[in-house]
Amino acid sequence: MVRHMLAGAGLVLGLLTACSSGESATAQTAAPAAAAQAATHPVSGLRVIDLTVESGGKKLPFRVEVADTPEAQARGLMFRTELGDNEGMIFPSDTPQPRSFWMKNTPLSLDIIFIGVDGRILNIAANTVPYSLDSVSSKGIASGVLELRAGRAKALGIVPGDKVTY
Repeated sequence: MVRHMLAGAGLVLGLLTACSSGESATAQTAAPAAAAQAATHPVSGLRVIDLTVESGGKKLPFRVEVADTPEAQARGLMFRTELGDNEGMIFPSDTPQPRSFWMKNTPLSLDIIFIGVDGRILNIAANTVPYSLDSVSSKGIASGVLELRAGRAKALGIVPGDKVTY
């Protein structure tokens, strides 16, 4: 599982999080827009939404699970072994702050993308090591974290400074 550490006011609150598999983004985007907006993931039961990364003049579409409660962030993509090309999980922050994750009990290698308060990518921890206890952190105050399957950011040309909208 990816371990998400929230740092603030001198306290560290550990929330267990991880990454996911599920329906292909192609199948989900084929559904009518209204149904797509109300979709839930068959494994996690989390709401699935559209997310776009604007990179190099291109708009890259994703369908992502929303881990927006402490319970969902604690569960994250734990123990999941598949994640489609255009799938991921977004971890929004109610209070922007430095964020860090680890890969304990997460069998998938991931690209962990830290998003700043302006919606732009701060930094990317690419190709994280499954099951690693090493922490990967944001380079600044993050308002959210996007997890994609390892290698997707590089393959799509996603870099720090790109805009994330969801």
